Amino acid sequence: MKILVTGSSGFIGQALVRRLRTEGCAVVGLDKVPAATTDIVCDILEADRLKEAVQNAAPDALVHLAARIDLDEKTNLMGYATNIEGVKNLVEAVRLTPSIRRGIWTSSQLVCRVGYVPKSDTDYTADTLYGKSKVRTEQIVRSADGAGREWCLARPTTVWGPGMSAHYQRFLRMIESGSYFHVGHGPLWKSYSYIDNIAFQYWRLLAVPAEQIQRRTFYLADYAPIDLIAWCDAFQRAFGSRSLRHLPIAVARALALCGDAVNTIGMTKFPFNSFRLNNVLTQYQFDLRPTASVCGDLPFDMEQGVAATVAWLTTSRHG
Repeated sequence: MKILVTGSSGFIGQALVRRLRTEGCAVVGLDKVPAATTDIVCDILEADRLKEAVQNAAPDALVHLAARIDLDEKTNLMGYATNIEGVKNLVEAVRLTPSIRRGIWTSSQLVCRVGYVPKSDTDYTADTLYGKSKVRTEQIVRSADGAGREWCLARPTTVWGPGMSAHYQRFLRMIESGSYFHVGHGPLWKSYSYIDNIAFQYWRLLAVPAEQIQRRTFYLADYAPIDLIAWCDAFQRAFGSRSLRHLPIAVARALALCGDAVNTIGMTKFPFNSFRLNNVLTQYQFDLRPTASVCGDLPFDMEQGVAATVAWLTTSRHG
């Protein structure tokens, strides 16, 4: 099977390309950023080039990951044009490429505000422009019926592991240095996904019979939610650093307000504010049983993921 992966230079994209190659698939990576996992350098906003690239690749299936994923845009939804116009372009490219039998189209858990569990696949409560752009992604794919092919939507949650962004690397270094603190005594349950588990899930969505995925929406995460406190403590033990302190919630709220004030005067990189405190305290768990029934058992548990992530971080620091 030949798979076209858009967004192949990204965090999930690189892990997915590795998994697919391990499973014996031929992979064509497409991204606007050159990388070892990218074979075609193309921006999906360039409609004509995209159509030509997809048709020339003539894949059997598509995994669409290419997106703008930050939350920085505050005023203009079309700042996320890749997630809207780019998806329209890709739908048309798939429509014109008869070799493609199946498409896995990536959305985001943020089509709903954090902590909200939707009542249906189209129960949207996005509270960021990024989330609203991913609502448009889903609407475009649904209205086109996946370009007339076998298709499903995937909503990754928070993804962690080797290769994660500089933001999360700073978070891990705070744990390593002992400067990170827990808020309260927990537990704080989150549906997180270890990177090599989510790559496995994408591969399974490509491999299972069509009737198991057709027109469905799957949350992608580890099946058992992670307690944020236990997860951070697992990293602390793996680093061999000192035990992490617990800060009372009232004290954390006061500190967050101080951070808000500091951010207001221009020190935007101050590491703690009300936004981050809310992210820590908001719990979210999704029903992963539909995903588990299709994708099966995952290859890695939390402790294995923590060990691999610490090893990667240590190697990258000294490499």
